[in-house]
Amino acid sequence: MRFFVGVTDYDWFKLHASNQRVEEVNFWRPSPEASFKALQVGEPFLFKLHSPRNVIAGGGFFLRFLRLPVSLAWDAFGEGNGARSPEQVKARIGKYRGREFGRWDDPTIGCILLGEPFFFAEADWIPCPPDFSLNIVAGKGYDTGEASGAALWGEVTERLARLRLENAGPAVAAAVEGPRFGQPNVVEPRLGQGSFRVLVTEAYGRRCAITKERTLPVLDAVHIWPYTAGGPHALCNGLLLRTDLHRLFDAGYLTIDPDSHQVIVSRKIREEFENGKEYYSLQGSPITLPSDSRSRPSRDYLLHHAQTVFRS
Repeated sequence: MRFFVGVTDYDWFKLHASNQRVEEVNFWRPSPEASFKALQVGEPFLFKLHSPRNVIAGGGFFLRFLRLPVSLAWDAFGEGNGARSPEQVKARIGKYRGREFGRWDDPTIGCILLGEPFFFAEADWIPCPPDFSLNIVAGKGYDTGEASGAALWGEVTERLARLRLENAGPAVAAAVEGPRFGQPNVVEPRLGQGSFRVLVTEAYGRRCAITKERTLPVLDAVHIWPYTAGGPHALCNGLLLRTDLHRLFDAGYLTIDPDSHQVIVSRKIREEFENGKEYYSLQGSPITLPSDSRSRPSRDYLLHHAQTVFRS
């Protein structure tokens, strides 16, 4: 199994570690051209603190790398970006880029999305491996098939087991309960609300599935089966909709046919509001589906919405 040790500053780590429960974090990079191809989904990403600490203090499990505007990264993750405000994020980006950003600037950053993060107490910090040069700026990859990688991962899993995290996700559980010998199990981590939002937004190409609207501030990642009613944070349970259509969908005034993927508008709009001409013009329109079949809406979830939420 591969894993990556990424270098980060203590302030970023301290903010996360001070929170009682963190479901996800955005380990961002300031360059708009940043990329990250070192890991596959579910492989571990560890946090190595800057000098003079030079220790590994926690980690998470890789979900996806995306280039996102700060506005979307902040709306999705908030303090999960390792800062108290979007202005603080922009100030840090400006420090690295050697410029200042104004109120309306919305720079793009490289975002390494990590699920099921964990943070060790200072007594459990792991000394930096001897082969991790202090000159490394971004990070270094390891493999558990090699001696140094196996030793480091063994120290990580030992501390993870001692943490006894409440409501541990599948990736943490696989790491703790993995085989004593042989290759560790790689399991896709649980999505949080922020990851769900940005992954659904990207899956639909930042366009409303019904109208193809591209104005990002009015686009919402929608749970087909509501999360509050037991629906998962899963791409197949998501749609990207314009805000007004999101509200109508949640209230049962429109739904999506589970087989044809065409819009169905409830007659209740006309009956209750004596209006709705704009919405009835959408009747029968096919939605735009993600190109990746794994991101398309589940027939079962659409059927559940049509049968239990839609006002026929």
